[in-house]
Amino acid sequence: MKKQLRLIGALFGALLSFAASADTAVSVGIGTTGLGVDLSVPLQPNLNARFGANFLNYSYSGTANQVDYDFKLKLRTIDALLDWFPGAGSFHVSGGLYYNDNKVDATAKPGAGSRYTFNGQTYSASDVGSASGTIDFRKVAPYLGIGWGNALAKDKGWGFASDLGVLFQGSPTARLSAVCGPTALSVPGGCAQLQSNVAAEQASLNDKMNQLKYYPVARIALTYRF
Repeated sequence: MKKQLRLIGALFGALLSFAASADTAVSVGIGTTGLGVDLSVPLQPNLNARFGANFLNYSYSGTANQVDYDFKLKLRTIDALLDWFPGAGSFHVSGGLYYNDNKVDATAKPGAGSRYTFNGQTYSASDVGSASGTIDFRKVAPYLGIGWGNALAKDKGWGFASDLGVLFQGSPTARLSAVCGPTALSVPGGCAQLQSNVAAEQASLNDKMNQLKYYPVARIALTYRF
């Protein structure tokens, strides 16, 4: 969290330096990328550059491949975008790049009967000391979208803006690991078999996550032009 606060502070510092010599607008918004702050500057009468940072932590529980997990979603992105306004209104087409540090931390928990299921094999809680993993994404991801609202409209002051688009983040990568419990350790080959089934579970989970390579972006923001 401290890193994100320092980043936001740096963006506001850049805002103050730009505001002294040029038209500048700042936006604060929320959406599927988390909470965010953007800095917009004009390049041409119908073209703006936009730089921003977004972050959010969110915890939830769910099931994947018959395994129950406690998930912690960590949204962390930095974007550099161009907003093109083809007409006289506020409609714009946006494109650019995101630095994508989004990830999900997952901790497996026993299901019904205090049992785990990895690769179709059932294990008791005494077989598995702990099981956890991470899911992360390609670090540099192109973005393409549309939106409404121009933070640098001629009338200075407050306004609203929205964005709808897709972040092309590639197929996620899941990494799972398990610590063998006392029962698995007491059986010859028991721990090796558990680790093998967890590796197979990881491969299956990676196959099923290909659908997440296109991340939908929806965002609304409050803007202010200096």
